[in-house]
Amino acid sequence: MEYAIPELEPISRQLMNLDRPKKAKMLVVDDEPDNLDLLYRTFRRDFNVLKAESGIHALKLLSEEGEVAVIISDQRMPEMKGTEFLSRTVPNFPDTMRIILTGFTDVEDLVEAINSGQVYKYITKPWDPNELKAVVQRAAETYELLKQRTEELRRSQSQTALLSSIVGVAQSATSVESTLEPIATAFGQNFLADLCTIQLIENGAFTNSATYGASGTSDIAASSLVKEAIASQSMQVATETEDPSFGAHLVVPVTLRGEVLAVLCLQWKHPQSLREDELLLLHLSAQQVALAITCSRSAYIAVAV
Repeated sequence: MEYAIPELEPISRQLMNLDRPKKAKMLVVDDEPDNLDLLYRTFRRDFNVLKAESGIHALKLLSEEGEVAVIISDQRMPEMKGTEFLSRTVPNFPDTMRIILTGFTDVEDLVEAINSGQVYKYITKPWDPNELKAVVQRAAETYELLKQRTEELRRSQSQTALLSSIVGVAQSATSVESTLEPIATAFGQNFLADLCTIQLIENGAFTNSATYGASGTSDIAASSLVKEAIASQSMQVATETEDPSFGAHLVVPVTLRGEVLAVLCLQWKHPQSLREDELLLLHLSAQQVALAITCSRSAYIAVAV
């Protein structure tokens, strides 16, 4: 399936078909089987619920499963108290929301855990199911907000680094060819592509190229997606690719004043999704690449003369 993405229109298409959002993961920890099953049944419709009967088992489970949005842990458990277990999850999973269940008043432990940021909320036993659901829902929303802000910061830093790399290449390049490899590397790393290729075009013919990532070369000249990108001078996306070893292919024409100077091809082994702002970044970055190539050619001509 191929989609043409006009350069200056709002970009909203993605590289893969939209799937239903996956359930957020949560971990419930309690040494009492009845309580553990009750917690599981309470949240299984809204979350992918993992169960552990002890803090030690829970830590092992987290090492295998990775980060979860919410942890609910009983406080009084053999071998390891709930607050101790939760504190040990903080270094590896700082964004996870932690909720403690307590059937007694252990003020010192709870206050220390809450003040140190190890516990988001504590619930006393026996708990009210509606209250617990409301607390978990707020905790999950807080987790998603934290992850969103972290991702926005990472994305902003990554975008700045990409544009800075292109500008740096334009300023330091001694020839057009010397600009290609750092540009391919910058785009490949920024968009986590398995293969990124930039191919120069002069007088309508493919010339020099550079590749970052997976071994082997992509036959750009034979790609119908590349031909369409050049003909339309617009970004092209494919979710069903000509190369069976890749699950997604994106081609960005590098143009200046109506002339295609190069094509930038990004490929992923598995279906991927790019947000609208990432596609817009690709378009803006391609314009910077066009300027870098033009500056390099001008500098080469000046030196030759």
